Amino acid sequence: MLLSRQLAAEAAGSFFLLATVVGSGIMAEKLAGGNAAIALLGNTIPTGAMLVVLITMFGPVSGAHFNPAVTMAARLRGEMDSLKAINFIVAQTAGAVAGVWAAHAMFGLDILQVSAKVRTGAGQWFAEAVASFGLLTVIYGTLRANRQAVATNVGLYITAAYWFTASTSFANPAVTLARSLTDSFSGIKPQDVAGFVAAQLAGATLAVAFDHWFTAKN
Repeated sequence: MLLSRQLAAEAAGSFFLLATVVGSGIMAEKLAGGNAAIALLGNTIPTGAMLVVLITMFGPVSGAHFNPAVTMAARLRGEMDSLKAINFIVAQTAGAVAGVWAAHAMFGLDILQVSAKVRTGAGQWFAEAVASFGLLTVIYGTLRANRQAVATNVGLYITAAYWFTASTSFANPAVTLARSLTDSFSGIKPQDVAGFVAAQLAGATLAVAFDHWFTAKN
């Protein structure tokens, strides 16, 4: 598959993922009448559903990473070289930011925003490490057990992780960065991005190590 098509798939997938995360968050907050649980549910279901769609569509083209942590893990596992991994991460991040801006445009909001929503602290950082470790473990385990179920399992995992993690499971550095650019329901303060990203990368690295040990022949 041509690299240009793979990068287009990664950018498009990240675009629609963030348009869904941010757009559904805006819509949910409008319709929930101040009920945070209903708003979170309205944000969760579209995100999980969209992941199933996007991974099904773009998986055969690029592997449907849409996530620098997944790409970093693929590099650690020797599945791609460093230059390709960097290109993937740039495409993912650009697509994610464009998706946020598109969501703002659809709802008639200011395109350029900065989030004021505080998301920080040891509990949330640990939650992001757990969420990212779980995401990679789900991907690797499902690839071995039933490749056709990857899209469904990832969508279901993220749907569940929205609710069982204190951080609502960003589990994605590109998503985290892009969400710092929306002052809406799904935002994160820019100052809090580094802690989330560090935890996500740590969780993904641990998942690679765990999978290597788990599948070792000896």
